[in-house]
Amino acid sequence: MRKEKRSVARNSMLAAIGMTALKIVVGFTSGSLGLISEAAHSSLDLLAAVITFFSVGVSDKPADADHQYGHGKVENFSAFLETGLLLITCVWIVTEAIRRLFFHHVVIEPSALAFGVLFLSMAIDFWRSRALGATATRYKSQALEADALHFTTDIWSSAVVILGLALVWLGHRLAVPWLRVADPIAALAVAGVIVYVSSRLARQTIDALLDAAPRGVRGQIVRAVEGVPGILEVDRVRVRRAGNHYFAEVQVGLSRTATLQHSDHMAAAVTDAVQRVLPEADVTIRAFPLATGGESIFDRIRAVASRHNLSVHDVNVQDLNGKLHVEQHLELDERLSLKQAHDFVTVLESEIRSEVPEIDSILTHIESDSATIEPGDATFHNTALEHKLRKIVAEFPEVIDLHEIVLKRVRDRIYLSCHTTLSDDLSLSRVHDISTALEIRFKQAAPELFKVLIHTEPQTDNRR
Repeated sequence: MRKEKRSVARNSMLAAIGMTALKIVVGFTSGSLGLISEAAHSSLDLLAAVITFFSVGVSDKPADADHQYGHGKVENFSAFLETGLLLITCVWIVTEAIRRLFFHHVVIEPSALAFGVLFLSMAIDFWRSRALGATATRYKSQALEADALHFTTDIWSSAVVILGLALVWLGHRLAVPWLRVADPIAALAVAGVIVYVSSRLARQTIDALLDAAPRGVRGQIVRAVEGVPGILEVDRVRVRRAGNHYFAEVQVGLSRTATLQHSDHMAAAVTDAVQRVLPEADVTIRAFPLATGGESIFDRIRAVASRHNLSVHDVNVQDLNGKLHVEQHLELDERLSLKQAHDFVTVLESEIRSEVPEIDSILTHIESDSATIEPGDATFHNTALEHKLRKIVAEFPEVIDLHEIVLKRVRDRIYLSCHTTLSDDLSLSRVHDISTALEIRFKQAAPELFKVLIHTEPQTDNRR
């Protein structure tokens, strides 16, 4: 992309050098203000082409520590400078045209060379505007677009100058004195074209430099993001352009119970939605939590814990004579003291009651969240203990079998893990009740067991 943009800008610059030189020579030779104004116009076009050539070389450089949004604004600034140069040209042309119309008559000698230079200029400007316009559209380059716009209007301004010179020549041939003013009038027409082009270009460049959002794009982005499943609210959308690249910032509301991983997935979906409106845009997503009308008491309790980056489990809500009592388990860093942990839980319970006022009381079981790797011995077998465990399992008709019994000794304590098979269609709550009852019975039968972990499996998995 960078190579192609620089190539078309370089060709435009070389063509501008040749045409400017020809127009200057022929303009002063013939004395035509229209042609001199075209030469002045082309001189500034040459300067603009030089600015464009260097700006497209800089604008496509990648972002760095000092320019986090890249260097694309160089193109917008280049187009702004070109606008200023065009307006300067206009002031000079209008001043000189008024002087020739009312104060100082200049004899003009139209020549075949003057007409030839202007027709050649129109042909070259047509070629340049087509090449620049195609590249500008392909890469969304405002600097190249400005150049293409210049050369398109150059075609019309050259045509106006040709008309003026033709009328002056006709006035000489037919001895019609008033036709001598056709040349400065043609120059004024060229100035009018330049003002029109400059105003269009000025609006575009100033909008880009002031970070104005492209017309209608914000609404399209809002509608696209609102269509993403799981988005509860689109709070803010900001769009800015630097050169040929767009940057979008979008703030969206997600359910406050969403996990960090789910939020990341949603951010990717929102980015895709924005890029369907602005392909290849650099998108920044900020998500904020929102409470939804369909939250249960359990959701609201977990949401409060999530604010502290904690997860409560085994949450149990009991309706005791019309009053709700909550029991829950909470894991905290094992390095905390009891006083620190209890103070933290007191604050958490207070926040939960404030968030869910229908709760009358809360009881929290504090557990230690392991932060160290515990050293242990190799696994071992105890046939007598395994036989005892299997007899206990037989007391539970819903447990189909017991397998993969593993015993470990960690810090002089015995840990038991095992697998059980249950029917596929049992509810998860019933499976949990059975596992809890098994754990209790195992510890009753074997008090030496410090910790028991039971992994439950569906019957179909064990048939494979």
